[in-house]
Amino acid sequence: MTTPGERPTPEPLGPSSLAWRYFSDWRGMLISLWAGSMQNMHPGLGAGVEEHSRFFEERWERLLRSLYPIAGVIYDGPDAARTAREVRDYHVGIKGVDSKGRRYHALDPDTFFWAHATFVMVPVLVCQHFGRPMTRRQKERYYAESLQWYGLYGVSDRAAPADWAGFSAYFERMCAEVLEDNWAARAVLDIRRLDRPPALTWLPDAVWKVVRVPVTRSFVWLTIGMYPPTVRAKLGFRWSRRSALGLWLVGRTVALGWHLVPFERRYHPRARAAWRRARGLAVGPVETPRRNLPPEEHRGDGKHYAPDV
Repeated sequence: MTTPGERPTPEPLGPSSLAWRYFSDWRGMLISLWAGSMQNMHPGLGAGVEEHSRFFEERWERLLRSLYPIAGVIYDGPDAARTAREVRDYHVGIKGVDSKGRRYHALDPDTFFWAHATFVMVPVLVCQHFGRPMTRRQKERYYAESLQWYGLYGVSDRAAPADWAGFSAYFERMCAEVLEDNWAARAVLDIRRLDRPPALTWLPDAVWKVVRVPVTRSFVWLTIGMYPPTVRAKLGFRWSRRSALGLWLVGRTVALGWHLVPFERRYHPRARAAWRRARGLAVGPVETPRRNLPPEEHRGDGKHYAPDV
């Protein structure tokens, strides 16, 4: 029920949506460095990360646990609005003045929508590079669904274009005129000393140090290849025809191999649980494993998703 003048809460998305089909499949991990760096190139987001975030002290844990509530806004059905407001409220205290004297707040509608815009682009890029590209009609439908899930946050949609054409123009303008080369974006891209993922703590340090070099270089290379040309130019990266061919070959290999992965195994646990509930199975709440939680002294901080697991 809504009061006069208040916007009604949108209906949550369901299994017939393209967002359910594409958003939380594991190929999205190949886009994670792209999404993080593109978000942080926004002046307000970059300042918030630089001055408030502990991301760089626990990269893997923060990334892996954040996927649960982010996916929940799409896959939690009747609970999606509650999940969305929890995600929104993690950002209430992230505000200040950056080094250039510009005020910022993570819940400023222009800033918050830019973060959403990068998430909107993740499935588009997954399909483009590692699967079958979305058709124009699919993009229109998917973007309309993205506005539906954005509405669940309860943040002003003044920055949100009405359709896919408007969103494409918005995204190009942001890349050309608003995004900047800053500390937060560079810090995301610097994964030379990346720790082992929490699930690989059994791997000896000596082995990880050897494996880490090709893994991290490959992720940065993929990310550079997926950047819009204007963003590559701002960051001073080059991209050759040979690299473009290499990215295409990697993409085709992933796309072919993806057909061999069983349907449920393609999805993040939060999404996998939603697909099971859609089939009538009784599935309880799925939260991040304990290994991904923030350090104990930070679990009461309102900026952190830290479920009781």
